[in-house]
Amino acid sequence: MTQLEQAKKGVITPEMAEAAAREGLEGEDIRAGIAAGEIVLPCNINHRISRPFAVGRGLTTKVNANIGTSEAYPEVGRELAKLQAAVDSGAHSVMDLSTGGDIDGCRREIIRASPVMVGTVPLYQALVESSRRGRGMVEVTEEEIFAAVEKHCRDGADFITVHCGVTRSVIAELKLQGRVMDIVSRGGSFMMAWVLHNEKENPLYRHFDSLLELVRQYDVTLSLGDGLRPGCIEDATDGPQIHELVVLGGLVQRARQAGVQVMVEGPGHVPLDQVGTNVQLAKRLCHGAPFYVLGPIVTDVAPGYDHITSAIGGALAAWYGADFLCYVTAAEHLGLPDAGDVKEGVIAARIAAHAADIAKGVKGARTWDLEMSRARKALDWEKQVQLAIDPEKAAGLRKQKNEGSQECCTMCGPYCAYKIVNEHLGITIKGGCV
Repeated sequence: MTQLEQAKKGVITPEMAEAAAREGLEGEDIRAGIAAGEIVLPCNINHRISRPFAVGRGLTTKVNANIGTSEAYPEVGRELAKLQAAVDSGAHSVMDLSTGGDIDGCRREIIRASPVMVGTVPLYQALVESSRRGRGMVEVTEEEIFAAVEKHCRDGADFITVHCGVTRSVIAELKLQGRVMDIVSRGGSFMMAWVLHNEKENPLYRHFDSLLELVRQYDVTLSLGDGLRPGCIEDATDGPQIHELVVLGGLVQRARQAGVQVMVEGPGHVPLDQVGTNVQLAKRLCHGAPFYVLGPIVTDVAPGYDHITSAIGGALAAWYGADFLCYVTAAEHLGLPDAGDVKEGVIAARIAAHAADIAKGVKGARTWDLEMSRARKALDWEKQVQLAIDPEKAAGLRKQKNEGSQECCTMCGPYCAYKIVNEHLGITIKGGCV
């Protein structure tokens, strides 16, 4: 049975219990959320996850890091280094989006090495392999698409992105309305091209029941991809995007009825004043399913800094109820990220997630900040570094900027507010400087 089927029967699985412990909750809290479809616990029966995490209502906001090969950089070793950088930086999941080199080998190595859940996009491999056979990508068959899905499930992918909502009616609305950037999702663009070329309905939508039957065997969580996500501010929250979301809402209900865990992916490029609306619409139209957002990026003019633009949008989205943030790196829109970009992207997304968790009142979120405040007042530099979201960077900057100064930092030196107040209030701090 899947985690969802067991939850509906009142069973608290070991994975539920462990995920609950990580949140400081009871196993019943996770079980009830999974049974209601408002929490997912991606864990393929063929992937031994040492750090299972649950995603959804009332839980800490989770962060995903995208990795994977390309034609320009097909080396698996680079991606394993990125996996390690992501995990070391606190990512709760990674997605393998490989499109170059040994795609099967890379995916299997990442799943084998990852202590956290792994997501994939089987459609990418199907279209790449069709191209490698000398055929156009739109000539990939329905059978080949489903064969790729089965292979990813069998290999241990914990969740898969499937672009089921790019239907003929959604495409018709896109063509009628028009957009500045049309479709920027790789999977969404391919599915649109396939539908138009073959003059058939999207096979992942038309054969959705078969898809459910397939993924249920491995307890793979469906992540319903947002093929029509806006790729620029001007295209945000338009008719085609919302039409696709309505389609996905219907598929959420069908997945739950089939015992398959499901979450929904969201935008994209969205201006600040529309972020809350996007989250609330998704939650409403998709029946409270966990919402997984890329960013969102809140301005189009900051290439090289999109880990920041996305963190701004991510914090706001999570505050409004988004459950899962997909990081964006500084390399977004420019090229494939390296391990350093991965670390910065994860840290930026984790800052956004934690800021939102404080505002939402998630259990334990404020405690972390309170401990840091107390360490700062006590001028306890060792404790401050331990509590930092990026201890390595905090320690490095402390050493670099404060040579010869052990008590205060060089910003204020002897005029340190903490030191002055502690001395005059008679408070003894670590090191006995009062």
